[in-house]
Amino acid sequence: MTDDHNGLPVLGGLGHLAEAVRAHAAGQGLYLRWSRGPAFDAGTTSRDALTGVTLPGLSASPLHVGSWWGDRSLRLWGGAQALRLQAPAGAAARPGRPRWLLAGREVARGPDKEPLVAPERAIAFVAEEALRRGDGW
Repeated sequence: MTDDHNGLPVLGGLGHLAEAVRAHAAGQGLYLRWSRGPAFDAGTTSRDALTGVTLPGLSASPLHVGSWWGDRSLRLWGGAQALRLQAPAGAAARPGRPRWLLAGREVARGPDKEPLVAPERAIAFVAEEALRRGDGW
């Protein structure tokens, strides 16, 4: 982990992301959000970029390890998550846009079938270099 960003730690490598997932019940209720950060996203709604419709939660990518994964290596699972971090669906996935982890609960699905999450707390930012280095897996 590196120095904090707006009061949150910054996960500098995918190994740090794996530890965050392990520490949060295999990622249950843990999501990745692409936005300027929790201060910008204050509240529990967001707006669809294409239509302008208010959505009942923040669009985010789930990070939980499904029960179907069994006792397989989290290193292997992490490779798939690294791909998700690099190329998520949706208009918010622009190069250079910050990524951050939040704990929350899914309240609905958005227009691209993405989870819409009611945030409970911000966990950390994910550093851009974590996507390029691929360390820790």
